[in-house]
Amino acid sequence: MRDAIILLSGGVDSTTLLWEYASRIALAVSFDYGSKHNKREIAAAAWHCEKLAIPHLVIPLAFMAEHFKSDLLLSGGAVPTGAYNQENMSSTVVPFRNGIMLAIVAGLAESKGLRAVLIANHGGDHFIYPDCRPEFVDTMNQAIKAGTGGQVELLSPYTHLSKTEILQHGAALGVDYAHTYSCYQGGEKHCGVCGTCQERRDSFAEARLEDPTSYEI
Repeated sequence: MRDAIILLSGGVDSTTLLWEYASRIALAVSFDYGSKHNKREIAAAAWHCEKLAIPHLVIPLAFMAEHFKSDLLLSGGAVPTGAYNQENMSSTVVPFRNGIMLAIVAGLAESKGLRAVLIANHGGDHFIYPDCRPEFVDTMNQAIKAGTGGQVELLSPYTHLSKTEILQHGAALGVDYAHTYSCYQGGEKHCGVCGTCQERRDSFAEARLEDPTSYEI
């Protein structure tokens, strides 16, 4: 039964979730919010949706790039290079990004008579991004249920998993990770030096999987 909407970026985590829940997903939604890597991510998301025959909707959120402060956005400063940790990556936080996007997809789900919203937040993001933490998704689930009269719930099955564990899970599902995108620089190839590239490389190595990514460095 196709009763769910997924928040799909085109990165490793949400793409794995797309494949795992493909039989339930009625619609995948990506947001063009003016990040440096939006174009590459959305193209990857579209590739997987086409392969799985899942409708894919791209919603523009230009106001975020215009009014919000974050180095992840085209309107922001340089993306930091180096380690994927809180000290280095804090400037890439987009204020309440997941809250805004989840509110929209919850409204879509209710409008279309769907029962669930899927998000692929994971354990490795907790220390950097407040809107990926367990307390956020638990509270957002309560808000979505209350705001839709109990018609829609938020599912976040990867909340306590690492990216390494997600990759191992996805490999068993047959996910083609060559068609995913992680680099915050947004280039044709992954830069290889930003925090998300470092995390991607390390996770493939820890999972003992061949990394299909093309890196500049």
